[in-house]
Amino acid sequence: MSHPVFWRDPALPHVELRKVDDGRTVCYAPHAHAEWSLGAIVGGESSFVCGRRSYHVEAGTLVLINPESVHACNPVEGRPWAYLMLYVDANWLAGLRCRLGFARTRVWEDLSPDVSREPAVFDAFTGLAACLLDPALSASAKNARLVAFLAGLMPRLSARGAARKPPAQLRAVADYLDAHCAEEVSIDALCRQAGLSPGHLIRCFKQHFRLTPHAYAINRRVQLGQRALRRGQPIADAALESGFADQPHFQRVFKRLLAAMPRQYRRISVDQQEDATAREQDGEHAVQRA
Repeated sequence: MSHPVFWRDPALPHVELRKVDDGRTVCYAPHAHAEWSLGAIVGGESSFVCGRRSYHVEAGTLVLINPESVHACNPVEGRPWAYLMLYVDANWLAGLRCRLGFARTRVWEDLSPDVSREPAVFDAFTGLAACLLDPALSASAKNARLVAFLAGLMPRLSARGAARKPPAQLRAVADYLDAHCAEEVSIDALCRQAGLSPGHLIRCFKQHFRLTPHAYAINRRVQLGQRALRRGQPIADAALESGFADQPHFQRVFKRLLAAMPRQYRRISVDQQEDATAREQDGEHAVQRA
């Protein structure tokens, strides 16, 4: 199995790309991202579960995942598959949709469909991915290509409509976990807040959020860890900052949810920060010479 390749650029903090050439053992536990995600199956086949919906996807298929939508994409009986995955900041994309006239406000609206098999869109997306991965292109050229691709894609998508809101007591539990996910939160404390028994709380919470309260908090911790790694934090510091007892525990959970090791995810940040520093120094030297 090949290792995943992550692309990021400090000049474009609103977008990230993941590339996997051989994902036959790449398995994801159900999880959610804060970003809007778009993936392309470029080889083989896999299963795709998004919310309560399940799909069989193969080469030529795009998967589209709304922010905080619980999903998982996994190999079919160990068969090879390869894919590209784009992550776009939801607030940035909501603003772009508004500027382009596809939304009335900058508030995020979930989009449909979950899956697309349009060859023209697929080819445009793989072309965008190649552009983002090209080290010879500038950040401004890459961002222009990203905006052009999204401007062409948005008319093909529709607002899904408001999702059924969870009861206020469950929303309060989720908000509490959002704020305290890096801390040890007992199920008894959550039950007191919701006024429900443990079994009832877990069943109702999973029905609305597709994760148990514990899994929801762990998912939030991994998101915190990702943000710390993107800032170039050492893995041990990222683990503690996001609420894990130690680095090995963080690494195990990170891999289970994101099918990559923290060092693989962080490495690109360190490399690009070094490259950015080198470019800045080169520019300063050029100014001094002039």
